[in-house]
Amino acid sequence: MNETSPDIHRQVQTSLKARQAAMRLCAHASRVELDRALAVLAPLPAHTPLRPAQTGLVMLQGRIGGDGAPFNLGEASTSRATIRLASGEIGFAYHLGRDLAKANAAALLDALWQDEGRREAVSKALQPVAARLQAEAATTARQTAATKVNFFTMVRGED
Repeated sequence: MNETSPDIHRQVQTSLKARQAAMRLCAHASRVELDRALAVLAPLPAHTPLRPAQTGLVMLQGRIGGDGAPFNLGEASTSRATIRLASGEIGFAYHLGRDLAKANAAALLDALWQDEGRREAVSKALQPVAARLQAEAATTARQTAATKVNFFTMVRGED
């Protein structure tokens, strides 16, 4: 086995996790936030849709008690898009809902993120989304902490 293989594997894993983080931000962003990110990155390179944005359904599964047997809970509308930049990078996006423009914008941002020359700029353009998500998580944590109840047991002296 080549000695550099673990280093290459680590770099690929790091890059994959960074791309997943960027795609997560796009998935949780509103269409307005994605449009703002694209405006910051203008002028945008030439790009074409490989798969035009389309809406479909996915089956949602649940589990009783969180770890029981899976069951079909119902269907949810999703939108997806695939875009190729003129330089060859391919971006993908899947979103809950029927917003095709959001799917296109997220796919374009994914493709732009893959261009090493634009990666840092795309990450900076998505920072407002990350800040909003952190603020929402902090608010949820505070609200949850406010409902915390500490139970304790008093020990009787008969032991």
